[in-house]
Amino acid sequence: MAIEILLPRLGWTMEEGTLVEWIKHDGDVVQPGDVLYTVESDKSLNEVESFDAGVLRIPPTSPAPGSKVPVGTLLGYILGVGELLPVSGAQASVSSGQKTVRDEPSANHSTRSAEHRTPSTAISPRARRVAAELGVDWTQLSGSGKTGRIVERDVRAALMTGEPSIAPAFSVSPIAQRMAEDLGVDLAALARSLPGKRIERADVEKAAQRKPQAGGAMPGVDARPATAKRAPMSTTRRVIAKRMAEGAHTTAPVTLTSEVDATEIVRLRAQLKADAAHPAGAAHPAGAIPSINDIFVKIVAHALGEHPALNARIEGDEIVVVEEAHIGIAVDAERGLLVAVVREANQRTLRQIAAESRRLIERARAGTSAPDELRGGTFTITNLGIYDIDAFTPIINLPECAILGIGRIAPKQVVVDAAAEKLAIRQMCTLSLTFDHRLVDGAPAARFLQRVKQLVEQPYLWLVA
Repeated sequence: MAIEILLPRLGWTMEEGTLVEWIKHDGDVVQPGDVLYTVESDKSLNEVESFDAGVLRIPPTSPAPGSKVPVGTLLGYILGVGELLPVSGAQASVSSGQKTVRDEPSANHSTRSAEHRTPSTAISPRARRVAAELGVDWTQLSGSGKTGRIVERDVRAALMTGEPSIAPAFSVSPIAQRMAEDLGVDLAALARSLPGKRIERADVEKAAQRKPQAGGAMPGVDARPATAKRAPMSTTRRVIAKRMAEGAHTTAPVTLTSEVDATEIVRLRAQLKADAAHPAGAAHPAGAIPSINDIFVKIVAHALGEHPALNARIEGDEIVVVEEAHIGIAVDAERGLLVAVVREANQRTLRQIAAESRRLIERARAGTSAPDELRGGTFTITNLGIYDIDAFTPIINLPECAILGIGRIAPKQVVVDAAAEKLAIRQMCTLSLTFDHRLVDGAPAARFLQRVKQLVEQPYLWLVA
């Protein structure tokens, strides 16, 4: 019986995905657990495995790699030995290489066919990205992964060998590589004009502007300025655009700001770093040293437990208040703005939050996040302080009720005792809370922000909780 291969829904908001590439090919024998193809969903690149054994058939009507495909689209079939494609007028039998499957004995055909057919080069999405970044020609490599697939360690090992045919010619970021393909920019020519430099998106955009409209000159050489540039909107960017518009126009957003004294949490983090560097602190790996963001995750999770009205969402005509604090962290990834979710942050220690947030952020930036790691948040924090931004108006990440924007922490001269006319230098920071006035009123939101301010200025209040 033919088993249909349909594009799965990899997230509640996913309506379509981009079919990136087939890992297995038409006529290949597959087993349960084999990766069939990769698909780019809303915000991540996913490998889709087979649940069944049989022979893969990709009909001529299947979408081509690179196509945007609606959820539920038929991509192919898993067939039994000798089974025909279940399409109108199809008389083709299932074949493997140049041998017809039904001509083979059925008992152990799958194993023999997989062993004797000439394998086609396959590479994992992560290995492909690493190869692009390092400038390694992966088509010359032998894979050590399952079924001979090229994986990341093969690319990095090839780089270390320094073989002439594999030595990196230039380095390019994954998004720059995709943009170059879309805009028709010759990366090799561009690399020659930028010796020793890693090619980024901005370099490709500039080269596309200089690219002549007709043939003749090499891309990046013609100095005539273009009047406009066009680039296709990626799946990730389209999702970001849609959600930002919904967050701005569907909600009734109100933003409250408050200046807080962050001296104590700055001091706390310095002490944690010093402890990790001490021999006695060797039990705590460097990756578990909490960042300022991690401290805010802990503080916000604690405050939400006392002010649950901010940990709510609208579902139909109901307001649903969630007991667990799943805190989203805005991540500036190369593919766009992503929100990695630290689940049950209210039940985690500060070090546990630090380890989990680091893992999630690394996966988000590498484009390897699982769908569940980028959804299901109940409250989001976003920090632009590293870009020297003092205050801003964050946009609510629907369906959440609120989002906290964190500005830069900078030393300022402030009044610490008005009666004694005493001044001091303190580490000050501006917090911006945007909340949905449909769910919560101004006073409860202000009390929440006031409590966050108190927990920032007096960390012992939550450290002993």
